[in-house]
Amino acid sequence: MADETKNDTLILNTNRGLSYIHLINGDYEIFKDISLDNLKLSKKLNDSSAIAYINKNLGWYYYQIDDDNATSYRYLIEAFDFFNRNGILNEKAEVLYSIAVIQDNEKDYLGSEQNAIEALRLLNVLKVDDKSNDKYLLLNLLGSVSYKLDNYDKSIEYHNRALELTKRINYGNDLYLETLNNLSLPYRAKGDYEKALNIYNELINDPTLKKTDIVFYALILNNYAFTKFLKGKYNYESLEKDFLSALKIADSIDDPYTKLASSIDLAKFYKANNKSESSLFYAKESYRISSEIPINELYLESMMLLSSLTEGEESNSYLREHIILNDSLLKVERANRNKYARIKYDTDQIEAENEQISKENFYLILISLGLLLTAVLTYIVISQRAKNRKLKLVQVQQKANEDIYNLMLSQQDKVDEARTQEKKRISEELHDGVLGRLFGTRLSLDSINFKDGKDAMMTRANYIGQLKTIEEDIRKISHELNMDFVSGSGFMDIVSELIETQTQAYGLESDFDYTDDINWDTVNNKTKINIYRVIQESMQNIYKHANAKTIKISIFLEKNVICLDIIDDGEGFDTSKSKKGIGLKNMTSRVEDIKGKIDFNSQQGEGTQINVSIPYNSPS
Repeated sequence: MADETKNDTLILNTNRGLSYIHLINGDYEIFKDISLDNLKLSKKLNDSSAIAYINKNLGWYYYQIDDDNATSYRYLIEAFDFFNRNGILNEKAEVLYSIAVIQDNEKDYLGSEQNAIEALRLLNVLKVDDKSNDKYLLLNLLGSVSYKLDNYDKSIEYHNRALELTKRINYGNDLYLETLNNLSLPYRAKGDYEKALNIYNELINDPTLKKTDIVFYALILNNYAFTKFLKGKYNYESLEKDFLSALKIADSIDDPYTKLASSIDLAKFYKANNKSESSLFYAKESYRISSEIPINELYLESMMLLSSLTEGEESNSYLREHIILNDSLLKVERANRNKYARIKYDTDQIEAENEQISKENFYLILISLGLLLTAVLTYIVISQRAKNRKLKLVQVQQKANEDIYNLMLSQQDKVDEARTQEKKRISEELHDGVLGRLFGTRLSLDSINFKDGKDAMMTRANYIGQLKTIEEDIRKISHELNMDFVSGSGFMDIVSELIETQTQAYGLESDFDYTDDINWDTVNNKTKINIYRVIQESMQNIYKHANAKTIKISIFLEKNVICLDIIDDGEGFDTSKSKKGIGLKNMTSRVEDIKGKIDFNSQQGEGTQINVSIPYNSPS
């Protein structure tokens, strides 16, 4: 057994060195695979130090390479617990900074601020040299987080401290310019426009900025113009020229982020100066760019701007879209905060359980030795009784948890049933009650239409036309209220409507073919919803990336498997070289979630074919 342990230890040390070589060479996938194997082996050997450093490396990989904040957070928390317990302060500070960055990305600003302050305190305890980039990174993060928390004075303080450090660290001039821009934002937010303008003047007049970073220069020029606009009492022609210059630079280098900032600021500028047509043009441009990048905050802002610049149903549609997206983002933020809190809680629970188990084992040995020396039989009886009580308590707790879970399910069923009944009642009330009365009124008006003169006839005819319009609107509401997305027999109608609506919007020609041998009433709602979303996502991808003219979609049953084929005649892509984007990942995730399979077949210039197969349980 000892020989085997020594062998495993040698393998672990060798593989850790090998993973580092792959990291240096940029072979990130190989680095990840070896690190995951090393983590299993280190847990087998109970090598807590190796476990901590491997967790830290995997946390870096999933954040920097895989863009998976949740998984990165989980590994970093594991590493932090070890460094914290063992007082390894430098590693603890580094991991705390990484955790704070993830929390900032996920909009947990208070948690990010707390961890960043603790990391900065540790660097001060360690007396880290001010020439180190670590202090700068933490101060810059704290300045950004304080700004997002509307604590502008604190943000200014942190950015000023970071500004001082740029004079002593590598690449200090670039960081100095970047920090100046960061510093201008809280000044502008608190209404100190003169201070912000002085900073922007320094940036614009820097002799190196325009030559070394034209993208940053364009952003600064736009920020400078927008700050003058906020201050007021400006020269219209001069300010318009600055805005358009920034936009022209961004457009020439095809930088969507600066184009977005310039477009939405121009829209606000023109709106304030009663240039409605120009304001509407740039508002629509910012709406388009922010939906493609996407930057949700500016996307929402552009919707509100368009709602205020348009009228009637168009204005209402932008407002509705704003409400839907905003609600969705709030739900995502709440879910993320709960998810990260749950990860931390689960990790703490495991750690507490491990410590408790260690303590219990230690006390159990002492008690066992004492009882063996005094009365072996007495120990056995007491120990058995304790175990029985513990088992009974666990059983009672499990039963209570099951009862609570079943109660929640029952309550949810009642809520769903009540919602369905209410929709049906409103639909029937609209259709049978209001529509009946409106129809009767129209007939009564129609019957007396010929009893008066020409003017009266025209007036009543106008009223009749209005009643017809109201009747059609109420019928439309009735149909929408009574439509169930996941109802069985109407599912193909809903899919057909999606395809027709999307192809019209995207300017595509479509061919949709399906068979009637699938009983959609027997297909569960989750499967139907995911089929709908896969078709929707595919059509969006075709519109955005494929430059296709036609799309063919077919749904049929083959050997008790639902088959969905989506074919376009677009540009295609090299599946062996192209990394899957978020759209393809979403489709793959949805299909796998319903136990199906999805294949992407494509070549450059020859279009793309998507084949989806999903198990189908036919009715008996």
